[in-house]
Amino acid sequence: MIRCIIVEDQPPAQRVLQKFIGDMENMELKATFADALKAMEFLKSQAIDLIFLDIHLPKISGIDFLKTISDAPHVILTTAFSDYALESYDLNVVDYLLKPFSFERFVKATNKVPVDSSGKNIKESAIGAKSSPEMLFIKSGYEHLKIQVSDIHYIQSESDYTEIFTADKKYLTSHSLRHWLQTLDERQFVQIHKSFIVNTGNITKVSGNRIYFGSDTHVPIGRMYKEEFVEKYLK
Repeated sequence: MIRCIIVEDQPPAQRVLQKFIGDMENMELKATFADALKAMEFLKSQAIDLIFLDIHLPKISGIDFLKTISDAPHVILTTAFSDYALESYDLNVVDYLLKPFSFERFVKATNKVPVDSSGKNIKESAIGAKSSPEMLFIKSGYEHLKIQVSDIHYIQSESDYTEIFTADKKYLTSHSLRHWLQTLDERQFVQIHKSFIVNTGNITKVSGNRIYFGSDTHVPIGRMYKEEFVEKYLK
């Protein structure tokens, strides 16, 4: 399944993309943004495979936004102007959709997103096939501190940083929540809130909208994540 977002400030264009994505069995729309800066915040905590990105956006252009993203997902640019086609290909985008575009042209563009033989996005397949490393080295000042991955209870996003919590310590890192989603085994480390990833191996109980580690430490389950968490881990 190709997880995607739309970054487009015009409602009619948003609706067209939402309809076309909804008609594709192998695509899942995670969010729509009219503002690239809000999309940037979303990408810090969410693993996404494909962005449909308008070039002409308020505050920051789609091209400038794309240049700021490290380890960017696949991108399909959309615009009513053909002037940016050459620059867009210099940025390694999947394709360039000139508005207004047909469903046939949309399908042709999305078919260029690399997938493996099972139909999964290649980035998604690589993450799914990867086991977590047994240990991590976290930079702290001039030192690198070793953490056993199995000791991690949860990871919390704090603005541009994340904190890793074990039973008795916490470690501040400069990585985003999205980095940890891509690094750690998704079968064990699960996002249960926009600001939290938990290690399911260290959960002691789930009560209401809280996940507990030991008797006192707990983290919230976000409303948009609860159904999937319950379906996968509590049934």
